[in-house]
Amino acid sequence: MKIIAIEEHVLPEDVKLAWSTTPGADDGTLGLNPGAIGERLADLGEQRLSLMDETGVDVQVLSLTTPGLNNLGARSVDLARRVNDLLAETVAATPSRYQALAVLPAPQPDDAARELRRCIQDLGMRGAILHGRVGEKALDHPIFEPTYACAAELGVPLLIHPQIPRAAVRDAYYAGFSPEVDLALSTFGLGWHYEAGIQFVRMVLAGAFDRHPKLQVILGHWGELVIFYLERLAMLDRVSGLQRPFLDYVRDNLYLTGSGMFSPDYLQRAIDAVGVDRILFSTDYPYQYRPGGDARKFLDSLSDLDEDSKAKFAHGNWERLCRVA
Repeated sequence: MKIIAIEEHVLPEDVKLAWSTTPGADDGTLGLNPGAIGERLADLGEQRLSLMDETGVDVQVLSLTTPGLNNLGARSVDLARRVNDLLAETVAATPSRYQALAVLPAPQPDDAARELRRCIQDLGMRGAILHGRVGEKALDHPIFEPTYACAAELGVPLLIHPQIPRAAVRDAYYAGFSPEVDLALSTFGLGWHYEAGIQFVRMVLAGAFDRHPKLQVILGHWGELVIFYLERLAMLDRVSGLQRPFLDYVRDNLYLTGSGMFSPDYLQRAIDAVGVDRILFSTDYPYQYRPGGDARKFLDSLSDLDEDSKAKFAHGNWERLCRVA
């Protein structure tokens, strides 16, 4: 059965250099890409394809790793075009193995929408990746409105990727240990996942999906904690003033992917939350890469899913979402 993994990351040297040379651009997460992880992020050649074969992934949907271009101001516009051109060239060279999500110059809202349109209409990309906040501006801020309107018009999904929490939040909740532990706790340990989940909740509460009812977003890591608190989040209906119940936005505007967290229990919780037609496969390469045919073994182990549901999870839902024949 074909496996399309939809959250698989790259880090071109131009972006790494921009993070290193632009004041404030490196939010600390550059230190999470040492050694083999950094090499795998940079590689778009035979090593990546070989590891895809080893784990059992047929197609990777390539996207820029966090924090994207969100901390680069006006410099993000030219860099977004160059990264997207590179991804498009990679896909064109091996179209049976790669697809791509656009990276957007989020600090420049009109440029972000124009670049999204170019990437979909001219470069054939499947959607775009959002790296959360721009500075203090969360995903409910008007700076993102042109992107939402464009994505809804074009009918393409937006993947909300975690970004490290703001410095004040890190200092209050994730600091006080060693620098290494503080960084880990505020990112892959826990902070990333609360941060990304909150961004989706803020979009709902700000009426993004009332203004753009066809807009579709994706949360990784089985919903970034959101789906485990739906009973409580549904209580926001008492005060939100939204056009629909909170749970309707979850069921109608949200897709979930596992990001390499190969847990049958979490998968079942995701299906319970959004339905079998809204679950997507991903490995979060290279961060969650494990040898031993891991991706294929996980899919094959799902004895509680019938073959039709497995096919939807493995590739069918993504192809339908992206209108791939």
